[in-house]
Amino acid sequence: MPADSRDMPPVRLLPDADLARLALAAPLFDRAVRLARWAAPQVAVDAAAELVEAELLRAAAELGIADDPDGLPETTEAWAFAVDTGLVDVELADAGPADDPHVPGADPGTPAGTAVPGGTLEVVGAGDPAAVLGLWRTGFESALAEAASAGLADLFGDADPDGEPDRDADEPAWNPGEEAAFLDGALANLYLLTALEESAARRSTAPAGPVPAAAAGSPPPGTAPGAQAVPLPVLAASMVVPDDMDVPTDAVLEEVSEAMMRLDDHFRLLADTGLVDYQPVDDALIEEDAADEEEPAVPDELDEEEVSRYGMVRLTPLGVLGVRERLRAAGVTAPVVGDLAGEDAATLLAALVSYPEDAAFDEAERWLADREPRVAAGELLAAARGTGTGAPARRLACQQTLSRLDIRAEPALREVLGDRELGGLARVWLVERGASDVPAPDESMVFWLTVDTLAAQLDVDDDAELLADLVRDLVARHDGFFDAAWRVDHPDTAAVLEAVGRLHPDRSVAKEARKAAFKARSAG
Repeated sequence: MPADSRDMPPVRLLPDADLARLALAAPLFDRAVRLARWAAPQVAVDAAAELVEAELLRAAAELGIADDPDGLPETTEAWAFAVDTGLVDVELADAGPADDPHVPGADPGTPAGTAVPGGTLEVVGAGDPAAVLGLWRTGFESALAEAASAGLADLFGDADPDGEPDRDADEPAWNPGEEAAFLDGALANLYLLTALEESAARRSTAPAGPVPAAAAGSPPPGTAPGAQAVPLPVLAASMVVPDDMDVPTDAVLEEVSEAMMRLDDHFRLLADTGLVDYQPVDDALIEEDAADEEEPAVPDELDEEEVSRYGMVRLTPLGVLGVRERLRAAGVTAPVVGDLAGEDAATLLAALVSYPEDAAFDEAERWLADREPRVAAGELLAAARGTGTGAPARRLACQQTLSRLDIRAEPALREVLGDRELGGLARVWLVERGASDVPAPDESMVFWLTVDTLAAQLDVDDDAELLADLVRDLVARHDGFFDAAWRVDHPDTAAVLEAVGRLHPDRSVAKEARKAAFKARSAG
């Protein structure tokens, strides 16, 4: 997976015990375990450690899929999973000289050794969740490699009499490395879409008001994350359409269709691993377009049922685990909600500024859970001080985290009432909780807090409409806002006023903001 992938939003993982149960129930893992037990006392394999024909037929019968058109290929895949994960141990006969035609098993499919139940089968029996998940990840990695390297005949047509794929000279050569990178990119994009969709789903169903710490965090054991299935054309488009292209060209749309069919091939192969829940592209669509020698093209307007015909994919809880491990191995930051519970306040605030709202809420709840309110508030306030890059966003994250604390934190808030950077937010916190004898802030503190709040929102939010609403509201609250604002001794004063000039919907107010920004830069 490319190491230059973007950092990922935080996800929630199910407990290891629940993930292990899902792994054991995945069709490929389940069949591999059954074949490993069936292999006692031993079965014959060829030089490639594959079951010889007679044993393969017996194995398919053992799995109850001998009469299924896909029974033998699925049995072969399950056996490969068992070999790759050590569920069976293979011992091959001495190969002897490479040019000796009489060496046992020299011809593919002829006996060359034996296989017996492997040592890791005991791991499955012991039921250690971490060990089971380790086996699943090993098999998952092998399945990914197989998905990237398989499908030559399907992609290029049936083999010619010489055994080479029958393809047009103009078609590109199959490149397993490029296909592996393509599949990795698709899984990374699906992971990102899953994390964002889960956050959106939680926001839409979140109850009003504070949520008790015990109710925050991971979903109940055994349940899947809240993300919905992603239409395959959407995932394909995320791989192909440039970010700055509002209306895709016909050439780009053709690339989307080609990417969609490549993904369909891959996800069909990977579905049995438990990585994804996948509804394939409707075969009727493929047959309809095969006559025209084109990939299925997605119409502009489709209802929900029609969209599903073009494929739907969802990363399972196991898939979230597996893809996250690959992302981390590639150097991508891929946090899990709860990772920061043992970190200091500075680390917490630095991370929360980039978290989606619901994930930030859960992370803050977990961080606060084992801390005494007054001590936690003091640590947060100390970490929020500063004027460097990102300081306003850290103070915003501090304010949002402090909002989870009750009146027991009051002494820590009162200690910073005279602090220019923290006094404003401390007053807001105290007033909201009905504290008595809260001194009114002077005008300079009010305007400093206003500039700081705007600077923080500009740093963490890229929604132009929401920012415009915030700008309009804050400017409207203060008479003579610009006359006072340009004098505020805040490192972001000029940048904030310039942003007001860009975002305020009233042209005369926007012009006044730009003039104030010029004054601030001149004074600075």
